Amino acid sequence: MTSLITGPDDTARCAWVGDDAEYRRYHDEEWGTPLHGNRALFEKMALEGFQAGLSWITILRKRPRFREVFAGFAPDIVAEFGEADVERLMADAGIIRNRAKIEATIGNARIVREMAEGELDELMWSFAPPASGIRPRRLADVPAVTPESTAMSKELRRRGFRFVGATTMYALMQSAGMVDDHVEGCWRA
Repeated sequence: MTSLITGPDDTARCAWVGDDAEYRRYHDEEWGTPLHGNRALFEKMALEGFQAGLSWITILRKRPRFREVFAGFAPDIVAEFGEADVERLMADAGIIRNRAKIEATIGNARIVREMAEGELDELMWSFAPPASGIRPRRLADVPAVTPESTAMSKELRRRGFRFVGATTMYALMQSAGMVDDHVEGCWRA
């Protein structure tokens, strides 16, 4: 598999984008851009958890509905969700209807609610490796897990967070700009 793909605009991008316009937009505007704030990182954590076992494009396409039904991923609001909300979410075909993931998102919101503003941000970014300025040469060089994502996962699980495995946390690190895995030759320099 090639590591780069040229889009209809003659721009070279990471090949995982394929020919999907929404993936191109996500790649160009979001993926790998530093993301900060408890709410933003809580949303990213929740969506990456929902993605486990599925394709990211599925989550990306359902993200507007996720945001709607999870109150914009405001941790203080989601933390107040109860069993009636779980049932409401389980009945909503616009999201991933997985009880364990829904309950984990609510439980994770309760943990975030108890953290000081910026504490989740500080905690998660503390695991970001120093920027090396070196990009992967090929997609095959991009890891699925790293010592940093393993350490982040372990600390989050120690604090009670769920659906935060090392692979899921590495995907979060990539999407939140904690690491730069745009391959060499990608326009996102």
